[in-house]
Amino acid sequence: MNRAALEHIVRAAAAACGEREIVIIGSQAVLGQFPHAPETLLVSLDADVFPRYAPDKSDLIDGAIGELSMFHETYGYYAHGIDDTTATLPADWADRLVRVSNENTAGAIGWCLDVHDLALSKLVAGRDKDLDYVRVLIREKMAASNVLHERLKTLPVSPERLAVVHARLLLAEATNPG
Repeated sequence: MNRAALEHIVRAAAAACGEREIVIIGSQAVLGQFPHAPETLLVSLDADVFPRYAPDKSDLIDGAIGELSMFHETYGYYAHGIDDTTATLPADWADRLVRVSNENTAGAIGWCLDVHDLALSKLVAGRDKDLDYVRVLIREKMAASNVLHERLKTLPVSPERLAVVHARLLLAEATNPG
């Protein structure tokens, strides 16, 4: 996926659910801060999205522009309608959303996760692909370790889970010398 495709998804998702503001929380949220992010971060064909003020309308997005929809078949990418509880995010994440709005969004506003909040949500998920994603963010200096460590402390998880996420962050840093 690229930035133009993400903007298209924002426009189409807003039209599908009748809401003007769409939040992007999955891996493609990186395109908010980094419109020309490395290809290794852009392999996903879907964007995880929900209407900012009506997350319960996500099913409308899934139905209209989700996987196997006419939209997906036509453009080769799609939206995955999720809700605001899908990802585990640090405190105040909504205050750091990155705005994506231009002619290609046709008046709709995409709100992408800040790259540090995105990285932490990936570390909480902990799949191999998520850890690889965070390694790239750190290696490419798109995410700063000091910010990740500070925000890590605000994740709404148990102390045991926090220790696991912290260990994953240390591993991602260790595999990125320099």
